[in-house]
Amino acid sequence: MTSIIESTTTLAEIKTGEKVTLQNIKVGLELTSRLTSLGLTPGASVEVLQNYGHGPLIVNVRGTHVALGRGEARKLIVIEGVQA
Repeated sequence: MTSIIESTTTLAEIKTGEKVTLQNIKVGLELTSRLTSLGLTPGASVEVLQNYGHGPLIVNVRGTHVALGRGEARKLIVIEGVQA
């Protein structure tokens, strides 16, 4: 029997190739509006296409590639699903 263990972290800490679910956005109203218009809403599935550990991240959300600054990515709380 396989169980799933979920943990939360920020999008900035997710490695290239991993898929996560966006849980919460911890930013002000202006940036929240921008991110929402890009498809980054709670519950959205996000795949990290590029994260070198510095500089911008490139993610795939709702079929669109989005570049995010590292500061923005640190404010996006995501859920990682790990099978145990």
